[in-house]
Amino acid sequence: MTHLRPARLLTVLLASASLFAAPAYAAPPEDLEARAEALIDRFEAPGLSIAIVEDGEVTFADGFGVTDLQDPVAVGPDTNFAIGSVTKAFTATALAILVDEGRIGWDQKVVDIMPEFRMKDAWVTREMTVRDLLVHRSGLGLGAGDLLFVPRSDLTRADVVERLGEIPLETSFRSSYAYDNILYMVAGRLIERVTGQSWERFVTDRILRPAGMTSATVENDARGPDDLVADPHARIDGPIRGIGTMERLDDSLVVAQVAAPAGGIAASASDMAKWIELQLALGDLPGDARLFSEEQGREMWKPVVLMPTPMYAGDLAQTAPLFNTYALGWNVRDYRGERVIMHGGGVYGSITRLVLLPDRNVGFFLATNSEEAGLLTGLQFELLDHYLGVEGNDWPAAFGKFIDDYFGSAASQLAGPGKEPADVGPSLPLAGYAGEYADPWFGTIAVSDGDDGLTVRFPHWEGVTARLEHYQYDTFITRYEDESFEPAYVTFALDAQGKVDRVTMKAVSPVADFSWDYDDLLFQPVASNGQ
Repeated sequence: MTHLRPARLLTVLLASASLFAAPAYAAPPEDLEARAEALIDRFEAPGLSIAIVEDGEVTFADGFGVTDLQDPVAVGPDTNFAIGSVTKAFTATALAILVDEGRIGWDQKVVDIMPEFRMKDAWVTREMTVRDLLVHRSGLGLGAGDLLFVPRSDLTRADVVERLGEIPLETSFRSSYAYDNILYMVAGRLIERVTGQSWERFVTDRILRPAGMTSATVENDARGPDDLVADPHARIDGPIRGIGTMERLDDSLVVAQVAAPAGGIAASASDMAKWIELQLALGDLPGDARLFSEEQGREMWKPVVLMPTPMYAGDLAQTAPLFNTYALGWNVRDYRGERVIMHGGGVYGSITRLVLLPDRNVGFFLATNSEEAGLLTGLQFELLDHYLGVEGNDWPAAFGKFIDDYFGSAASQLAGPGKEPADVGPSLPLAGYAGEYADPWFGTIAVSDGDDGLTVRFPHWEGVTARLEHYQYDTFITRYEDESFEPAYVTFALDAQGKVDRVTMKAVSPVADFSWDYDDLLFQPVASNGQ
């Protein structure tokens, strides 16, 4: 799940390339520990977790830095990090187990299992399969529905399934790729429907514990002892998120529990090493046991949908893949002629990478409790180069500069000569904007006029109220008490009688994470407004 980090950027940064392949080295880089410490210093990141598996053996599993800049505790091999959308492969694996057991089929219609399932289009409802839930080709737009759980949520998965049918489709079914999280929540609900167990219980009992992942967790309230949990950090005091001073964030906002099937697992280097071992062994466990069949292991790695191929200039062009696809909870692409199975994750204050080179029987996991994509992406390519016998590229420096330029360009779009807001408006007395406004899938917001001006209260975001600061004309900006929430422009459109006809929203930052999908909202006055 990549959310709360500029995910258009993160999608681009999960890149690969193509030249030649060389024999894999037999061990991790000799200077890996020193390199990890140096990168933490360079990027001012609090902590870093690394696990490496080669030929069925764990050759590295450790942590660096600290769990919390405010209350430093050393990161170790058993420190849990939020793994974000790397969780998606666990949800796919849960479904694969059910396929092995004959309880569902990949191409079985979802509505045959969950009669209440609805998409906005009746034909899509009838045709959507279990496989379709996992491969981002439903016709939903990028990140559609994420505001049902970003930044928080009191909804259940049953609630999400019910609201799904009101979210508009942007493209025709199976015609193109657009990353989403909401259908992985539907997949979690489907697992509950088939098994009678929650996604959390099924994943814990049927995947984590059999795989030996003893400290990995699936619930925010049970992430482990404080000294074994990496708390989230980010730069949020600059003109846009990603620029400013590294600071600790509220650790209660990692991932709303309803969204756990899309990105809710927390795990350590030690545990993720066991997950890599399991994946490279195609489901084979120590002894005579199997978690899932080899057939299903290969099915989960089989490309289904073409993804956009990132393009870079200069030295970074080497990292662009020749092909880029999505399978069942995995990205499948190439790098220097080698097949790469991988996935990234980005949640509130943490990002991750899991990378497999199955044809060399090598895999590695990287996580940081910050949003420093230059660190993680650069180290990802350094390790790929190491195992492919390539030397001489300082990828962290190259990606660090790329990201600095990216954020700098975005910040310049918000400030500078000619970019000041017009000193015009608002058109109405503030009381004229007050009232309730409903969006079909998101719910009803309440705009109030009080002593401190306008405020807006959001549905299912427990306790979240924003002050509305006038920007220009009939547009205001949300000012949340929690500065880590992405601010939005709120525009009131008036009808011919000067009354509010509709309300739209748009993220202020041009590089806001796609999970802040304000653009998808269209509020209209409810009848009780008397407008």
